[in-house]
Amino acid sequence: MRPDHKTLAALLLLAVTVVWGSTFVVVQAAVAHFGVMSFLTWRFVAAGGLLAVLRPRALVRLGARGWAQGAVLGAALAGGYVLQTFGLRYTSAAESGFLTGLQVVATPLLAWALLRQRPAPRAVVATMVAAAGLGVMSLRSLSFGTGEALTLASAVLFAVQIVGLSRWATRRDAYGLATVQLLTVALGCSVSSLGQGLEVPRSAGVWGAVLLTAVAATAVAFVVQTWAQSQLSSTRTALVLTMEPVFAAITAWTAGQRVGLAVLAGGGLVVAAMLLVDALPARPARVGALPLVPRMRADARLMLGHAKSLGCGEYDLTTDPTPTAGAMTTRLGGQPLGGQPLGGQPLGGQRGAPARSTAVAPQGDVG
Repeated sequence: MRPDHKTLAALLLLAVTVVWGSTFVVVQAAVAHFGVMSFLTWRFVAAGGLLAVLRPRALVRLGARGWAQGAVLGAALAGGYVLQTFGLRYTSAAESGFLTGLQVVATPLLAWALLRQRPAPRAVVATMVAAAGLGVMSLRSLSFGTGEALTLASAVLFAVQIVGLSRWATRRDAYGLATVQLLTVALGCSVSSLGQGLEVPRSAGVWGAVLLTAVAATAVAFVVQTWAQSQLSSTRTALVLTMEPVFAAITAWTAGQRVGLAVLAGGGLVVAAMLLVDALPARPARVGALPLVPRMRADARLMLGHAKSLGCGEYDLTTDPTPTAGAMTTRLGGQPLGGQPLGGQPLGGQRGAPARSTAVAPQGDVG
């Protein structure tokens, strides 16, 4: 049986975290002999340039509005990378990993504050479990200073990008939106590296790392992420992305690095958090704020009032004692209002125009 779009999107996003986690060792080796900001600049210039060359029409089709949205998302992403990089000067890699991972907490809070998307209770629980797992994996002690503040700010900016992408991404414009984001990040990183000077890779190993991360971990990964977020909520996206450090730990272990019990326990909590959201059945959406019967009666009153304004005479509202969505008897002068013309005109006042409705649309929890 073929998976639905949401399941497919979650699986593809999980594959992206596999790629990001598995390239961590490659990036770590490259930046040991090469400037971090220069590495990021070349990585995003190559990725954005590749996407632009392959499908230039996608950028034209995006339009001015899409370019503006992509630039905003790219600016948030660039700011996150830059702040995270400078934060690493003042804090440990473990603390940086944990604080960056707190985007999983910031994302549902921002979605609630900016988009009025209230997270479902199980999503809140999963978020807390994932944050606890990240803490177990990476923390031994945590003090708060300049480095921690910069890194926490980067996590908020990453969360802004996730929330904005869930709001603006569409299947049609996923490619173009991803391209504009990457070009914006390339510009931001190049500007940030001006103070140190933009280095040019001089070894085959660094160029290999740049090209590998540019193609697999950036160009392909961000197109997939953009498409996936046209199907998923921002909270669910953030939870899936917490799998990146888990796959990074697995890759490090396969490369011969020691992985302790804390990493295994924390990784288990992160996996449990993702399964909590993906495996449990979704809670049914609530019906609108007004109960069904009052909403139906309100609709009928609107229709009758409109009929009276057309000069159809006195009317009397009679409803079935136990009305349902398809069984409500409303009469005007003894004649049913089942779409019959009154005074030679449809109830909408114009040919084929539907009567207005005060029904309140259902609003389900976002998870």
